[in-house]
Amino acid sequence: MVVSRSFTDRMVDWLIAVLLLAVGVTTLLPLFNTLAISLSDKAAVSGGQVGFWPVGFTLNSYDYILRDEKFWRAFGVSLLRVGLGGALNFGLAVLTAFPLSRSLRAFPERNLLMWVFVFGMILNVGIVPWYLTISSYGLIDSLWALVLPGAVPIWNVVILMNFFRSLPRELDEAARIDGANPWQLLWQIYLPTSLPALATITLFSLVGHWNSFFDGLILMNNPDNYPLQTYIQQLVIADRPALHGGQAQLLALLSNNTLNAAKLFVAILPILLVYPLLQRYFVRGILLGAVKE
Repeated sequence: MVVSRSFTDRMVDWLIAVLLLAVGVTTLLPLFNTLAISLSDKAAVSGGQVGFWPVGFTLNSYDYILRDEKFWRAFGVSLLRVGLGGALNFGLAVLTAFPLSRSLRAFPERNLLMWVFVFGMILNVGIVPWYLTISSYGLIDSLWALVLPGAVPIWNVVILMNFFRSLPRELDEAARIDGANPWQLLWQIYLPTSLPALATITLFSLVGHWNSFFDGLILMNNPDNYPLQTYIQQLVIADRPALHGGQAQLLALLSNNTLNAAKLFVAILPILLVYPLLQRYFVRGILLGAVKE
């Protein structure tokens, strides 16, 4: 039966849509401003004349970035971190969530182990014990220091565990009747039917590793080992980029604002490219993985 909607209901829907559109546009404005600053003339930026459109269009900032070895070294460190850390997060989250999604009869220690993970997620031991632990394993100034401490993302485990529990038990029972062992259940039944949750936790891991800067600042003594976000954070507090490679003439045409804006925009491009590929799974994965049956 089709129920006609009142004028008030339609107006409320329109107001909600307009409000969400306004919020969405507002979140994009800083991105447009950053891009406009990176493409603007030094004098226009220094005079505060740049809004959301370049003033005195120039590509000098991006020309400098293409020659900046330190920037691309940090970019490479971040790519390695995302690849290695994302793979570890994905694999360990799957291997942890699957047994926790089993029944108490199949895995009697499930609740005890789950409480251990929950307490680990809630309780924070502090920066000093965290640093001393990493240092005691000899990981300081290495890529492993950036990926091993957070190798098991508890929140991702919770999302994936609840998603596994929401799958029909008939699939599990049918596979067992056909003689499937737990590994076959995981790889042939659960993972192929869990793409929304897998895409969600993958996006969380990739964005988390890419955007993290604090651990690189604390755990890396050699600036050559900084990930990209740590490198950019140091640029923001620095007075002026170091001159190298015969770039003094080009650098004279730039200001800190234009150069840093260009580097910030380049730094967010990988996330802007990856997110649309996973976005269609994201909302469904969150909704189904956040609700426990």
